[in-house]
Formats: sequence, structure tokens, C-alpha cells
Amino acid sequence: MHFGFTEEQEELREMARAFLSECSSSEQVHEAMEMPEGYDPKVWERIGAELGWPAVIVPEEYGGIGMTYVELIALMEEMGKALLCSPFFSTVCLAVNTLVEAGTEEQKQALLPEIAEGQQTATLAFSEDNGRWDASAVEATAKKTGDGFVLNGRKSFVVDGHTADHLIIAARSEGSQGEEGISLFLVKSGTPGLVIKKLDTLDQTRAHASVDLQDLQVPASALMGDEGAAWPALKRSLDLAAIALAAEQVGGAQRCLDMSVEYAKERVQFGRKIGSFQAMKHKCANMSLQVESARSAVYYAGWAASEKEPDLSELASIAKAYASDTYFFCAGASIQVHGGVGFTWEYDCHLYFKRANSSQVFLGSPVYHRELVAQHIGL
Repeated sequence: MHFGFTEEQEELREMARAFLSECSSSEQVHEAMEMPEGYDPKVWERIGAELGWPAVIVPEEYGGIGMTYVELIALMEEMGKALLCSPFFSTVCLAVNTLVEAGTEEQKQALLPEIAEGQQTATLAFSEDNGRWDASAVEATAKKTGDGFVLNGRKSFVVDGHTADHLIIAARSEGSQGEEGISLFLVKSGTPGLVIKKLDTLDQTRAHASVDLQDLQVPASALMGDEGAAWPALKRSLDLAAIALAAEQVGGAQRCLDMSVEYAKERVQFGRKIGSFQAMKHKCANMSLQVESARSAVYYAGWAASEKEPDLSELASIAKAYASDTYFFCAGASIQVHGGVGFTWEYDCHLYFKRANSSQVFLGSPVYHRELVAQHIGL
């Protein structure tokens, strides 16, 4: 079986590279991460209006392009290389996936076309202070009332939660445990009882927020699917998001390798280019080996997502675990290749290292995903 991009997919990658070189340079990343939104709204507007990226996996019947997951991971890899600051991951990889998997027809018709046009953003509020990523992570409660539900609890590290126009909130029925009793609710930002605060985090290139649910009253129409039965769709959405994040991690790892090779060819020490030293050659070779292995795992998982393969969850965990370890290794090795200047603000090594750390634990650590793989194969 041959895994390679088609001519159209390669054109999409080239277009992405050209745009990102123009709008996500090192200087622009530094400027964007200092903005209140955590990204440049003008760049995001161009992404929606000119490129149509928010519509990439939105089905055509809801105003999207209806491309496959292969196109999405191709874009995510390029975004990871450029360290793009934008609400693309939260809106497309988290919210759109969850809407498509779990949303009602009315909710899809109402929101997906606006997302596809770049007019609305959204995110998934799943993780909590317990730091877990399985069904037991959901501790926020949803109590049914006469005309809707009352939500209480706290969500932590919600990507772009402070700027999203809509939030998909996971909560469970009081007294339920495990995979039972979990529901999803589509809530508009600004609803009374929804208290959102931007967090100060290690990774300044991807904004996170805390979301407090303080007797948040939502109508029955906010419920996505059947009450208490959302976990299967939510689990698939998390698997799909993990594959997209893994693709971004591969792109970041590739950029760390590229920066290291470029610097090793220029830096002179002891009268020689440091790239001529065997220790540097070995380090870069190890980085290249890990990047290519992680890329293979991600591409295979992306193909499985496009083909709706039954072993998607296992492949998503393999891709996320390997890509997380690869990005963390390459980001650290890049700093070592650069030496003392690798820690300075003038070089971008520290930004990739921080993104690698943040992405490593988001949607589950490598240890968590390796445990899932072990369970899948019966160990």
C-alpha cells in the first residue's frame, strides 16, 4: 500500500507554506502571542475568508469543503512548523469534530456553516482539574430541570476558551460514573453563569482558559444527542483531535530539526562548522529518525480516520504517543545544538520547546496513550 499525497493535496501543502511564511514568521508569532486574543484576528480573518481552512472537514451539506482527514493533517503539519497562533485547532479539530459526531441536525445547520465561513469560532470544554482524559475526567454535573439543564463545575485548560463564540461542554448526570451519564451541551459564550478567565501558561503560542459553570442554565435545545449517552461520540472526537494534534507535533519536530541543521552548518567552533562534529551528526540523525517514524504513524492514523477504520482509537493513541515523545526530544535536542543561545529570546527554540511540553500532555500523555494501546491489544 502506498501512502503519499495526491497532486491536489501537495498543492494544498504548498499553498499553506506560502501563506504561513507570509503571516506566521518568527516576528509575527511573537506579536500574535502577546495579543489579548492570543492570535492575530486579521490573520484569522484571512484564513477564513481567503483560504477557507475552517471549512476543510465540514461536510458539504453544511457549507463546508468536505475534504478528508488526510487534508487536515497536511494543514496541521504545516501549521506546526510555523507555530501558527490561531483558533484553528480549537474550532476545527475540537469543536467541528464534536459537532459532526454528536450534534443534532438543528445544531449542525445553525453553526457549521458559520464556522465554515470563518464567522464563528468554537471549542471543547472537556478537561478538568483532575488532569484525566478518560470518561472519569468529567466531574461537572448537569441537573435536568423542567425546561432545560443546570450545569455546575469547572473546566480547565480550555483551548481558546476566552475568545470562542461557542463552547461544547461535557457534564454528567448526578450520581453517574465512568462512561455512563455523560452529556454534551452547546453553549454560547456570554451566557449568564459561564465565567471564563484566560490562563497564564507555559506555552504562550496557544491560549488556554478556565471555565467555571456557576448554576449555568441552558435550554433543552443545547443538549447534543441523547442525554447521558455522549461518551462514544465524544471519545471518537477526542481520538480525531489527538491525530490532528499529533500532525501538528510532527510539523513542530521537523522545524526543530531544520533549525538545528541550519545552525550546525553556520556555527563555527574550534575553527570548524559544528555540523562537522560527529556528536552533532548523531544528534541530528536521531532527530530525523524519530521525525520520520512519527510522521508515518500520523499519516497512517489520518488515513484510518478518512476511511473510518475500526481500529481508529488504537492508531490515534499510537500516533499521539510517538509524536509527543518525538516533539519533546527534538525540541530539547534543538536547544542543545544551539548551545547557550538556544535559551535566549532571540531564537525560537524555547517557543517550540514550550509548545512541545504543552502538547505532550494535552489530550493525554504518552504514558496514558501507551496504556490505551496495551489495553487494545489485550496486555
